[in-house]
Amino acid sequence: MQLTHYNTNFSKRTFPVTIVCNNVTNAPNIGSLFRICDAFGIGKLILCGESIPFGRKMTKTSRATEKSVHFEIHDSALNIVSDLKSKNYNIISLEITNESTPIHSFKFSTEQPIALVIGDENFGVQEDILSLSDAIIHINMFGQNSSMNVVQATNIALYEITKQLL
Repeated sequence: MQLTHYNTNFSKRTFPVTIVCNNVTNAPNIGSLFRICDAFGIGKLILCGESIPFGRKMTKTSRATEKSVHFEIHDSALNIVSDLKSKNYNIISLEITNESTPIHSFKFSTEQPIALVIGDENFGVQEDILSLSDAIIHINMFGQNSSMNVVQATNIALYEITKQLL
């Protein structure tokens, strides 16, 4: 028999992980981020940018999880990352760079809270945030494309992070 969220025995848990969105502005992507933050028990979602859409497209995708996920909206991701770094967060950016580490070989620390920075749908994580990061991780890809949707990548990253923090 297929189970639903009403009859599973998953235990509710919140992980010391904050997602910082560096100018993610696509409404369905934001709705999906709420949904996966709820699914993975993420402590906080911080949406950063000048125009964060909170309309019907976002709420249709989020399936009301924006009501249960702790979130904030700010203008500057750089200011948020600087603030979290001063509060001893482990700043990890999800981006492909010359020096990024494959996520499958990265060891996430259980000693301090994690801020996972995800980037703009077109331009990724901005350079000044990458330079503030304690680590930059990427997901190995084997096809012709050099990137994947920000929400898909965040799903993979949150699976790996929460698996290691269990």
